[in-house]
Amino acid sequence: MRTLDSKKILLVHPLGYEPEDAANDISRKANIMPPLGLASIAAYLEQRDISVDLIDCHADLGFYRRIKQTLTDQRPAYIGFSCTTSSFLDGVRLSQMAKAEAPGIKVIFGGAHVAALKERILRDYPSIDYLVTGEGEETLYELINGGEDDPGAIEGLVYRDNGEPVFTGRRKKLLDLDSLPFPAYEKLTGYPERYLLPIFNYPKAPNTSCISSRGCPYACSYCDRSVFGRTFRYNSATYLYEHLFYLKDRFKIKHINFYDDQFTFNRARVEEFCNLMINKPLGMTFNCAVRAEHIDLDLLKLMRKAGCWMISLGIETGDEDLLAQHRQNANLNMLADKIRLIKKAGIRVKGLLMMGLPGESEKSIQKSMDYVFSLPIDDFNLSKFTPFPGSPLYKEIDKHGTFNEDWVKMDCMQFLFTPHGMSKEKLDELFIKFYKSHYTRPKVMLGYTTMLWKSPDSWIRFIKDFGHFISFARSNKRMG
Repeated sequence: MRTLDSKKILLVHPLGYEPEDAANDISRKANIMPPLGLASIAAYLEQRDISVDLIDCHADLGFYRRIKQTLTDQRPAYIGFSCTTSSFLDGVRLSQMAKAEAPGIKVIFGGAHVAALKERILRDYPSIDYLVTGEGEETLYELINGGEDDPGAIEGLVYRDNGEPVFTGRRKKLLDLDSLPFPAYEKLTGYPERYLLPIFNYPKAPNTSCISSRGCPYACSYCDRSVFGRTFRYNSATYLYEHLFYLKDRFKIKHINFYDDQFTFNRARVEEFCNLMINKPLGMTFNCAVRAEHIDLDLLKLMRKAGCWMISLGIETGDEDLLAQHRQNANLNMLADKIRLIKKAGIRVKGLLMMGLPGESEKSIQKSMDYVFSLPIDDFNLSKFTPFPGSPLYKEIDKHGTFNEDWVKMDCMQFLFTPHGMSKEKLDELFIKFYKSHYTRPKVMLGYTTMLWKSPDSWIRFIKDFGHFISFARSNKRMG
């Protein structure tokens, strides 16, 4: 058998469940996002003469065969997994398979889940050799490029020293994001056609997601900040424009979803980017997520002129007292005013909500419904609160209710945490009521009807999978 190649790595984005279940997974029908973090790492490593294969199990359901074939044909000395909490154990199973197929291969895990739990992961999962915490480009390169001889000298790494896990500490100097190559989209099988933005969230296809910043300066109780902490960095407007030009030129992308926590945090950057899009049009549109504190009518009008099609805002709950327990500046009147400004600028609005936060009650859920239904919101997403490792709430969650910490089910689509005074059955009942009440309102139904000419591809997808969407609406179950 050929020896392993120390200048090769296979990067894997695990699915989190059996591939035969994927055909009926409502989340995959609604949205498949490219693993941008892994694609960025792949581009960085290739630039430094490390050969990279990348397998995204969400988009490529033949991943078992492809992983085995890559291990056999390419003989990489390393295999890396980027995992969420719900996909972590699937990553562990795949790592065990990799070690059986390619004895001697080194297994590396990254992502928010392992960044939050660090040493605990290496104690409990012997198939994992290293953890990369924080952003992965430099740490992973240093490890592959001879770093195994002295792993203690590599910042951002968790390794074993005489069998005991050791964390080397966070990286002190962070990357200049403009120095990075564009993500290696070409390594994603079927890109961009296999990757789908949420239906009715874009006007044209093909479309894709893009990340133009890292981190978030805020500290909401429910957010995991294990990877970037409270740092916040962003690409310049020029880099961002060139990135979009590349996506349009190379892959014919027509619409971009900026997957940033705070797209408008730096106003000057957004103004410069918008002016570039206006003065040198690419014929592309975009979505972004913002905090209400960082938008105003003048900026919104400029964004609309530059091609902004939809803006998402985190509302979380329509109960201001509950909201104040979990995030800064819990001013629902201000938030409502900003939502109206977005509509005034001619941009669609998507509200992001969460049900089941500590302190939630039937009364607070009704307040959320009343608040959302009083506003000109075009679309909304209601997630089920999940206390992820790394979030401020995680360590004290048992004080606030009952938590069934089943990692496989921690996908924000199941109520694993039940606040004091509530039951899981009541939460599920109110969750379905919230969705049904929204989608059966006449003005909302009329809005979706207009998508026939505003987003015809969305309607094609909706009709194709109509049965699955109806099944989800009735059962509230992810797998149909």
